[in-house]
Amino acid sequence: MTLKRKYYSGNNFRRTNSIEELRRVARRQVPNFAFEYVEGGSESERTLHWNSEALGAIRLVPNTLIDTSTRHQRTNLFGQEINSPLIIAPTGLNGMLSQRGDIALARAATKLGIPFSLSTLSNVRLEDVARNVAGRLWMQLYVMSDRELTSNIIARADEAGYEALVFTSDANVFGHREWDQRNYRQPGKLSLRNMIDVAQHPRWVFDVLVPHGVPRFENIIDFMPPEAQSAQGGVAFVPKLFDASISWEDVAWLRERWPRKLIIKGILSAADARHAAELGCDGIVVTNHGGRQLDSAVAPIEVLPEIVEAVGNRMTVIIDSGFRRGTDVIKAIATGADAVMIGRPTLYGLAAGGEDGVTHALSILTTEIDRVLGQTGCRSLEDVGPHLLA
Repeated sequence: MTLKRKYYSGNNFRRTNSIEELRRVARRQVPNFAFEYVEGGSESERTLHWNSEALGAIRLVPNTLIDTSTRHQRTNLFGQEINSPLIIAPTGLNGMLSQRGDIALARAATKLGIPFSLSTLSNVRLEDVARNVAGRLWMQLYVMSDRELTSNIIARADEAGYEALVFTSDANVFGHREWDQRNYRQPGKLSLRNMIDVAQHPRWVFDVLVPHGVPRFENIIDFMPPEAQSAQGGVAFVPKLFDASISWEDVAWLRERWPRKLIIKGILSAADARHAAELGCDGIVVTNHGGRQLDSAVAPIEVLPEIVEAVGNRMTVIIDSGFRRGTDVIKAIATGADAVMIGRPTLYGLAAGGEDGVTHALSILTTEIDRVLGQTGCRSLEDVGPHLLA
């Protein structure tokens, strides 16, 4: 007889025990179009699913009879200690999940003692985040066709004191997310079915829509024509800003202008990692954009070993895409990553319960990391290495 098990199906996010359970709560709390924006991958979503499968294919070999009673997961990142090897990844349109969602995410990161990365396409101005949050703030950057816009973001982030600039290099050609686009009858205008679904989520309506209306792209709104400054107009206008002409020359240009840590996000080959190091970048993020850009791309965990071998002693190596469990994080650290960026797990928390939901998502992951350290015989992340991997 097969024992059938069901994930938690209630609405109280605080009772969830895993990111998957939290995801199920989040799905019920926000309208379908908002959830599918978070969930969706490009085209057939092969990359999206392979990210998790590639991590799941790795097995751990624990060491036993080791006293791990004093274990911890603190580590050093760019010369400063963080309490867990996690970073909240930059994600756009977070105000669509919860009012001023970017600030909620940043505050939760600060409480844990880890960095938060703000997207260029956030719904809160970068200055507002800096004024409201005292933690480690990183600014994500797209080099867009309007270089004046790019220069504006750099100067403002510098003045606001952001610790690092995270240049996203893998969105020069905008990904085609078919499931997301099916929710609209035309850019920025929901289908009738989705409009009815919105009306069935009154909690979301009063949290997101009633206070300030549909969230806008506040960081770039001054560079948008009047007809594109509304939320609906912005959704149609923003893809036109992405520039297929960006190159390594833009990285050199950024290095000249940005005075602090420069990180390139979008690396999937050792050759590109070496190029980033040669241009003076301080770190890279090994990522396929969470499966939202090139479909059938390799999973970051697959190419991480050769990238670490190429540049691991020259720059900080961060990884993201597909991470849902503490075991996934430990596998990445064992393979040579310095830290892991997480996107969707904290967005599930944001959708399910605002700042408290994000804190809960981070608590789930850090509890799992702690447990895996103990179960594999590791007192700290310094004990984690390739010997744990099968």
